[in-house]
Amino acid sequence: MTKFRCLQFWMICLIWITCKCPGIAQGQPVNYYLPDIRYNPAIPAPGDFFGFNIGEWHLEPSQVHAYLQKLAEISDRIEYLEYARSHEFRPLFILLISHPDHIRNAENIRKQHQEILYAPEKFNKIPENLPAILYQGYTIHGNEPSGVNAAVLVAYYLAAAEGPVIENTLRNLFILFDPCLNPDGAQRFATWVNSHKHQNLVSDPADREFNEVWPGGRYNHYWSDMNRDWLPAVHPESKGRIELFQEWRPNVLTDHHEMGTNSTFFFQPGIPSGNNPSTPAQNFVLTEDLGLFHAAALDSIGSRYYTKASFDDFYYGKGSTYPDAQGAVGILFEQASSRGHIQESVNGPLSFAFTIRNQVVTSLSTHKGIVAMKGKLIQYKRDFLKSAYQNLGKKADKNFIFTHEEDGILADFLRLLSLHRIEVYRLDKSQTINGVEFSKERSFVVPVRQRQPILALTMFEHVTSFQDSSFYDVSGWTPAAAYNLRYAEYQSSISGKPYIFSQEDFADFGLKSETDHPYGYMIDIRQQGVYALIYALQKKEYQSKAFRPKWK
Repeated sequence: MTKFRCLQFWMICLIWITCKCPGIAQGQPVNYYLPDIRYNPAIPAPGDFFGFNIGEWHLEPSQVHAYLQKLAEISDRIEYLEYARSHEFRPLFILLISHPDHIRNAENIRKQHQEILYAPEKFNKIPENLPAILYQGYTIHGNEPSGVNAAVLVAYYLAAAEGPVIENTLRNLFILFDPCLNPDGAQRFATWVNSHKHQNLVSDPADREFNEVWPGGRYNHYWSDMNRDWLPAVHPESKGRIELFQEWRPNVLTDHHEMGTNSTFFFQPGIPSGNNPSTPAQNFVLTEDLGLFHAAALDSIGSRYYTKASFDDFYYGKGSTYPDAQGAVGILFEQASSRGHIQESVNGPLSFAFTIRNQVVTSLSTHKGIVAMKGKLIQYKRDFLKSAYQNLGKKADKNFIFTHEEDGILADFLRLLSLHRIEVYRLDKSQTINGVEFSKERSFVVPVRQRQPILALTMFEHVTSFQDSSFYDVSGWTPAAAYNLRYAEYQSSISGKPYIFSQEDFADFGLKSETDHPYGYMIDIRQQGVYALIYALQKKEYQSKAFRPKWK
């Protein structure tokens, strides 16, 4: 064989091997992701709506929004609800998804679940036709896109699937379906990877497609990690979502994420020694029972996975742990990320389509698990307050008194407690505790024995000892300290009705003057909310100047 023919032979072999390499396909048809069953032909599949198969391009939030709005228009199983706007004014919304009978009866279902939690004595027998509530959330980190792209497939399945399995699911499950928890970050990331995608895909990890410039798509508009904002609730995305959570108080909340490319797939439970001791033990039993359904689903498609490692379940300001403090079960999913369309990994080529498939499969296994465990999950909610008090022991009898000399800070903290539905009482008489004065007019009391015992405790508690001092996530937070409040444990009994927060109770930043025509105003910038005031004045065309004072 001549040198030329030999070279030609090896080039042909190389081309054949490259074409046969698994996972190179850019997108996949619906039956790659979803059960191969009959679907309502009146409801458009994602590929028909977008003009390309899911996984071929990274969907932008506006595309996801348009498609899911279309599903809500067509399907009587779905109702669209906007709950907030992001900093970049993108809609944050959920789909209420269930059987049409439940959709029509949504408000009664919501109220019944509130009563199960707060008036458990009314429910010696739980109504068999009452569905469990699932909050299903995707892509709170914008550069973890398999979640939001999987969401459109799961929504299509719930809207269009036909047969006894979906009928049973919709009869027993009411879903708050949140397809994109961070649309600003998701937009930034989708723009990056789509604009750096090659016509012939490149899987080299060094390629520009996989290496975003700072800050990347993980964060929201102000570069905040939204998955650490569930407790402090600084951003509008979080405030709207927490309000929604508190209105519905779901039985289960799922949170779909991504991790390093060389990993596989993780689902909770996490590291047992990293569990927050304030969470009742039954929560982790239920978490592990749900995990059996995820394992079976991933086994059925040959996907690798692991559990009880890597991730802890300690910080209540994280999406998958926030529910654990409130009678619900939070579940974290972590999928190895392709960070683009296909990338080499230690496990071989990792395609975007494959990452989406794992998120879809575990979304459906979540439905299956909750339906099978519905009675246990609702009973856990019914017994939550009792079990929480027992688990907290002597901590359940603590009360915390707090105050602050600035109206703005005091109002902000009370607003935060109100958002989380934490009960607060006014101080009935002035007190001095450990040399600190707490006036009746400006002091409040939070008892741990209330409707939100664990969250009430976590707002003030200083945790200094741990079963395992090695943490993946946050180990110390104490919001009362972050607000620089004066606070202490309060031993007296609490009486009266809980205080209902009102902004009108606090001095607004109105400008007052002893003269009719003041030359200007001096504002102490150390006050809470002062910059909001300055911006408001600038919009009214007032000029502002800054100077450096000599603080006393």
